[in-house]
Amino acid sequence: MTCATGNLWETTCEEKVAAPPLDQDCSVDLAVIGGGFTGCAAALEAAGNGATVCLIEAQEIGHGGSGRNVGLVNAGLWLPPEAITEILGEAEGRRLSTHLASAPKRVFDLVEKHGIACEAVRNGTLHCAHSQSGLRDLEDRHRQQVALGAPVTLLDAAETRRRTGSSVFHGALHDARAGTINPLSYCRGLARAAVNAGARLCARTPATAIRQAKSGWVVETPGGTVTARSLLVATNAYHQPVGGMRSPETVAVHYFQVATEPLAGERFAHILPGGEGCWDTALVMSSFRRDRTGRLLIGAVGNLEGPGGGIHRGWAQRLATRLFEGLGDIGIDHAWCGRIGMTGDHLPKILAVGPNAYACFGYSGRGIGPGTTFGTLAAQALLKDDPALLPLSPVASHGERFAGLRSAYYETGAVLTHALRSG
Repeated sequence: MTCATGNLWETTCEEKVAAPPLDQDCSVDLAVIGGGFTGCAAALEAAGNGATVCLIEAQEIGHGGSGRNVGLVNAGLWLPPEAITEILGEAEGRRLSTHLASAPKRVFDLVEKHGIACEAVRNGTLHCAHSQSGLRDLEDRHRQQVALGAPVTLLDAAETRRRTGSSVFHGALHDARAGTINPLSYCRGLARAAVNAGARLCARTPATAIRQAKSGWVVETPGGTVTARSLLVATNAYHQPVGGMRSPETVAVHYFQVATEPLAGERFAHILPGGEGCWDTALVMSSFRRDRTGRLLIGAVGNLEGPGGGIHRGWAQRLATRLFEGLGDIGIDHAWCGRIGMTGDHLPKILAVGPNAYACFGYSGRGIGPGTTFGTLAAQALLKDDPALLPLSPVASHGERFAGLRSAYYETGAVLTHALRSG
């Protein structure tokens, strides 16, 4: 296996955005910290409605999980609707599930409205059963989604093989609402649209301190201060400690991907001919999809930059050949990983940081749809001072016990699984 490195999305990203570092003080209606899906969607929504906005990002726009993930635009969360309702209660659970059911439409509408070049394909996604127990789980998810009117279809093994090109699955759940994108292009496309709407975006501008003031909030950076009536913290798994503010707590879980060389010819024509994005029901989940050039992308929980990196890479190579007969010893062109912000109950959080200030985080691997939705609605709620507009009621505090140990537990489990499994 070629020891490839580098994020494929960086190589193929078509969107560009001007975001020079902040070099002077400014005063705005909304200050946003974090240049991922949530922050860029919030900046676009606020600026599009006439508000003044300054977004700061410590690295480059899309540097974190938004520029490193699989690119599946899914509806809902990992948890099925009934589990969400059991945790949040009937009204709150239905409120969140309703907002996230329409999340793919929100994403693809923004792509179309702003002409975002992000390889958008809306042919649905396939949640694939890796075992009979996995199929039973999909049958239950299908029942719950159909009860809510969702356009989902339970596929048998034969249809799943036709759709995926692989004979290893026992069935699949197809969600027609969903699709795939180049996530970094989408994130930078949101940012470009926000700048065009009048927002000021500043990359390479870390927040060094945050404090309340009579006018609202003051965010200090190396190049100047941002004074704002409202504040949104959208840093998720890439949050850096900032003086004057408690950190949003998540359990950091690494997720990696490898991308093959572009596939062509009859040998590869049967692999995902419809362009769906896929993931499976295994405890240590894996994902697979194709991009616009025909590359096959394989992903799973694991840190390529840690001691188990070689094990994860080898497993991904074996999985590709197990999934798709006749693929052979295909070359790997790119390999990269990012961090997911997990929460103990696998539900996202909106933390009330202070008066007219929120932090959104904890999407547990579902960043595109929820991030876009939470960012858009948080901007509306902050500018109108109306928490009822949020997709989820804010909480006064949130903590994750033993976050470091739990993060190590996930990585250890992934390393052992990938070392012992053939693919």
